[in-house]
Amino acid sequence: MVSDTSANPAQEQPHNDARIGADRSSSLPAAWDPAAVETTLYQEWVDAGYFTADAGSSKPPFSIVLPPPNVTGQLHMGHALDHTLMDHMARRKRMQGYEVLWLPGADHAGIATQTKVEAQLKKTEGKDRFDYGREEFVSRVWEWKEQYGGVIQGQMRAIGDSVDWSRERFTLDEGLSRAVQTIFKALFDRGLIYRANRMVNWSPVLQTAISDIEVVYSDDEGELVSIRYGSLNDDEPHVIVATTRVETMLGDVAVAVHPDDERYKDLVGTTLPHPFLPDRQMIVIADDYVDPEFGTGAVKITPAHDPNDFAMGQRHDLPMPDVMDATGHIANTGTEFDGMDRYEAREKIRLALEEQGRIVGRKAPYVHSVGHSERSGEAVEPRLSEQWWVKVEELAAMASAAIREGDSVIHPASQEPRWFDWVDDMHDWCISRQLWWGHRIPIWYGPDGEVVCCGPDDEPPTGEGWRQDEDVLDTWFSSALWPFSTMGWPDNTPELQKFYPTSVLVTGYDILFFWVARMMMFATFADTLEDSPLGGRGSDDNGDSSNNGDSSTSRPQVPFRDIFLHGLVRDEKGRKMSKSLGNGIDPMDWVRDYGADALRFTLARGANPGSDLPVGEDSAQSSRNFATKLYNATKFALMNGAHVGELPERSTLTDADRWILDRLEEIRVLVDDALDRYEFSLANENLYRFAWGEFCDWYLEIAKVQIPRDWDAATPEQVERGVSTQLVLGRVLDSVLRMLHPAMPFVTDTLWKALTDGVEGYPASLAVAEWPGQDLTNGGATTDADAVRRMQDVDKLVTELRRFRSDQGVKPSQKVPARLDFAAADLTEFEPAVRSLVRLEEPAEGFSATASIEVRLSQATIAVELDTSGTVDVAAERKRLEKDLAAAQKELDNAAKKLSNESFLAKAPEKVVEGIRERQRVAQEEHERITARLEGLPKQ
Repeated sequence: MVSDTSANPAQEQPHNDARIGADRSSSLPAAWDPAAVETTLYQEWVDAGYFTADAGSSKPPFSIVLPPPNVTGQLHMGHALDHTLMDHMARRKRMQGYEVLWLPGADHAGIATQTKVEAQLKKTEGKDRFDYGREEFVSRVWEWKEQYGGVIQGQMRAIGDSVDWSRERFTLDEGLSRAVQTIFKALFDRGLIYRANRMVNWSPVLQTAISDIEVVYSDDEGELVSIRYGSLNDDEPHVIVATTRVETMLGDVAVAVHPDDERYKDLVGTTLPHPFLPDRQMIVIADDYVDPEFGTGAVKITPAHDPNDFAMGQRHDLPMPDVMDATGHIANTGTEFDGMDRYEAREKIRLALEEQGRIVGRKAPYVHSVGHSERSGEAVEPRLSEQWWVKVEELAAMASAAIREGDSVIHPASQEPRWFDWVDDMHDWCISRQLWWGHRIPIWYGPDGEVVCCGPDDEPPTGEGWRQDEDVLDTWFSSALWPFSTMGWPDNTPELQKFYPTSVLVTGYDILFFWVARMMMFATFADTLEDSPLGGRGSDDNGDSSNNGDSSTSRPQVPFRDIFLHGLVRDEKGRKMSKSLGNGIDPMDWVRDYGADALRFTLARGANPGSDLPVGEDSAQSSRNFATKLYNATKFALMNGAHVGELPERSTLTDADRWILDRLEEIRVLVDDALDRYEFSLANENLYRFAWGEFCDWYLEIAKVQIPRDWDAATPEQVERGVSTQLVLGRVLDSVLRMLHPAMPFVTDTLWKALTDGVEGYPASLAVAEWPGQDLTNGGATTDADAVRRMQDVDKLVTELRRFRSDQGVKPSQKVPARLDFAAADLTEFEPAVRSLVRLEEPAEGFSATASIEVRLSQATIAVELDTSGTVDVAAERKRLEKDLAAAQKELDNAAKKLSNESFLAKAPEKVVEGIRERQRVAQEEHERITARLEGLPKQ
């Protein structure tokens, strides 16, 4: 509602009165242009050292470690949300007087990076990694990392991340390598790391085990084939089993049925010949895992190629033949199918079984869920493989206790059951990968079967026959050390002493298990080691011990006090963003088109703990409009002398002044409470509504009336009121810009500098200004109820009069003579403001009303008489009203037609019928209103 920002009364009437605020808008361009400001302003912040943490500071600590993005990656909307919320916290805490460490870094992303480099080398040189050898290939990957691995850091700068770049870390840097070797040896020495044959997700293309999080499931078309084992004669022993992976039947060693299934009781313990392997007899076993109601109640058991079958094979001590090699080809079966790709073998084996008469059913296409490698795209193969594992029982128990005992708190609490479901039933963790890029497993094998684990300070064994394990560690292994390894662990560094444990972990709920739980496991384990430098078990952020220093009863130190889990960013229809849907949004496109503040505010305004966030182009445009509104309103206020300083005595302020200050304090309390509870949406939505609606659309308009247009002609009372208004404008702007800064750092810092530049006691940037404290109202212990009532009456009066003007066809810019009794409504003070807001002129002598309206207010019903003669284009207004009348009549006719249809009324739900009746009622009222308005128009 800032309707006339071009006007500048203070400049039109120069003055020399030192009490009157000068125009401070000259440092601001005419319009807000994010692209012209953001890059330079960000570098100014970095160069000034605003984001560099001081481990020797006496301020209370606040620390966050950035969830390390893949070095190969670029910011997507999930990252943008993550970074926005972390920066929101970091900037606010910095303003609140904390010593803030927001520590950045990147993950080496073993599979992703190696795959990308291998693809590049294949394309440019026609070679694979084996053509180079391990050492040369790893060197090539480092070269790639240095050349292409910094994209995401540049994007972080573009969106305004206030991270401490001087402490940036990488999961393969020297310090983290030392931490990885230390924790590996400690776990190995305690018997918590072992090597064994277990079932893994295997990628035939990458030829490595991959983690669960790197498996993406989709509904694929395949086939469901029913195979008859045993006799082809119905009267002789046989069973029928179904499978979607016919090729795995070469590894079948048993058929399982339920112990209580009467159909197969006589078969349990007997054997059935394998159709292609005459030397293999498949035993029929009984196991409670089998569902007798599903299918035929019998299932084939392939222990080396299915996780459930593997578990059953262990229970029944079954052989586990591996019938597929690392590339997904049939191998070691001695059949004609050896050497075939698994898909070719699927077809050939089915045809061979058909020839034997063993295919009793085939359903194709058969849609079922299939796991695919996220990196290479092919279907994952469950495979028995010798790998390195972490025994998690003891570690998971500590991670579970950390939440149960309240050492760490999950926000929102509704996510706690998911945490306990996972950690209380966790399976051992496969930590080895058959790659070359990553932390190589620090195990050496000797010529006589020796196995030696070396820590970072140990000399590896050398000599003939000694070799290091070929595998590297799962990327999540080094990431699990991130909160403390990045601060120098295992050494006892100043950073660990000051900033560990970290204050809060911010991440999406979707990696609660894969990363958060593992960080909790490794951190608590590390604190059980002798001479642990992790801050002392049980201590809080202020160094107070929750167990009074009794280490015998203390619990291991947790890596973070709070775990804030936000939701996923979805499109405006609530769908997950994906390439297949084509609904993904590149956050850098929004930065380019709308500015970083618009991106950030859209995300912060919609972020609630644990809730997904739908966003679209309209959201970004709305946030950009808000930044522009804030800019224009601030510029206009500065043109009219708004400035910071001590407020006058509260008793000398107008109702509008007291009302806006009281609302400002209410908003401050609400924002602080919401942000302390990680309710970003609640905090920023209320700031948005206050800044746009109450400050810009109401108080700023009233302030225009309270500030004299001609200071030299103003009375002493008018000057005093004007100066007070300028100071109130300055106070509100100062506070609003401070509270909005964590979400919208660029526009707020630009505006705040214009407001405070050169004022003694104010820092050079809002980035290091103080967060608003109590008593923004200068002594207003409680809200001024009378001021609130009068402002609510003004709101209602102005709204009703604007609606009435519109109904009368009066142009928005047209001034209309009007007579109304402000004193009766206890609104005398607001008469100039109301007349300005609704463009009502004082009635001249001989005033004659042509229209009137009554508005019921808190103190009285006030009659407003207006002379609208000459303000309406009668012909245009008649044409407009006739068009509206036709639309209302059409709605009435449609409703009448449906409500007179007995068949429709009999079938339609009552809710639908009531909706039509309501539309009929509204249309009838609209028809009557328009008809009356047409009849009231002057005749032509």
